[in-house]
Amino acid sequence: MKILIVNCVYTFGSTGKIIKDIAASLNHDEVEVIVAYGRGNAPKCAWKVVKLASEKIMKAQSVFSKITGYSYGCSPVSTCNLFKLIEQEVPDIVNLHCINANTVNQAETIAYLKQKHIKTVLSIHAEFPYTGGCGHAYDCEKWKTGCMNCEQFHTTNSQLPVSWLFDRTHIEWERLEKAYKGFNELVITCVSPWLAERAKQSPFFVGRKIIPVINGLDEDIFQPRDATKLKEQYHLERKKVLLHVTPNFYSSIKGGEYVLKIARQLEQEYPDYRVIICGYRGNGEDLPSNVITVPFTRDQVELAEYYSLADATLLTSKRETFSMVTAETLCCGTPLIAFKAGGPESIALKEGTSFCNYGDVDTLYQNVVNVLSGNKKLDFSVSDARNIYSKKTMKEAYKKVYEDLINNSGRVE
Repeated sequence: MKILIVNCVYTFGSTGKIIKDIAASLNHDEVEVIVAYGRGNAPKCAWKVVKLASEKIMKAQSVFSKITGYSYGCSPVSTCNLFKLIEQEVPDIVNLHCINANTVNQAETIAYLKQKHIKTVLSIHAEFPYTGGCGHAYDCEKWKTGCMNCEQFHTTNSQLPVSWLFDRTHIEWERLEKAYKGFNELVITCVSPWLAERAKQSPFFVGRKIIPVINGLDEDIFQPRDATKLKEQYHLERKKVLLHVTPNFYSSIKGGEYVLKIARQLEQEYPDYRVIICGYRGNGEDLPSNVITVPFTRDQVELAEYYSLADATLLTSKRETFSMVTAETLCCGTPLIAFKAGGPESIALKEGTSFCNYGDVDTLYQNVVNVLSGNKKLDFSVSDARNIYSKKTMKEAYKKVYEDLINNSGRVE
């Protein structure tokens, strides 16, 4: 079996690390794997890895898309190179993951695979494969009828790719509708049950098999670890610690303002409690005195130590289709306190998490206090978490999808 996996990045970023784990696990099972990607540089691997275009070309395609407004249709060079790679390698299955960020022309690639009758798995990580372009549609439902007059276009904190002049969302939606129509060799996977239920509502996927495949992580890294050195470094030996992990603290979708509200209230009422923000990139001037900031780290072992150090992890996102933070903290034995954000509550171990409605900061604060004080016990099985979120479990799920697609002529049982 030969699998060609396509993604915008490789080895870095959330999807990049996921793709690496899938490829490594399949390669270990003696499945022939090829990875094609768009941005960045990839290390040498035991399997074939192909960058679809140089960084200069990728950047030029990005600028062109911003001028024309066709965020998913201005990547002719990388798209052509992908088609050449497919013709050269003749894979049994093409697995499309995140093909945004001007990686390839989305609708054109799907139409090509349909025309060539190539068995395809579309793995949905965000909502752009069934919208006119946004990664998160939030409460908008125009993606069900055509994405006319996009409400996010030219708005602050828009989840649309940048377009300097034109709203092309309806045209992008129509292109996808045409590309998907009649594609009988296509199977859909989604990274959470919540996202799968969303995808089922799309007119593009009526009658299609849509399979939740939970993202996996390296459970040998994300496990309970000795955090003694970190406790000593930050003088936390007798402190209760709340951890917030984020790639972009000041992004409205990640809810950094709620973290600060919680921290300020804790500062007044529980002066011995500390809040660690891991991934903080600000100057720290306006932060409460009980906040400890840690720069973004690519060291996954160190990140696991921070999870292990904490008494609870706080997630304040407005929307997440999955949430690696949820999986990582539970695998490290630390419970999660969070807003309901879509994906997290659909993949979390119920006994290890405490959720409330998004924006209800009073209830969120009370949940934090109850957990940190010990009034509310969130006891759960770490071994269950490590099994559910393991990269082996993810690999087995994808492998079953591939095998069923091959053995059932385009249908997955």
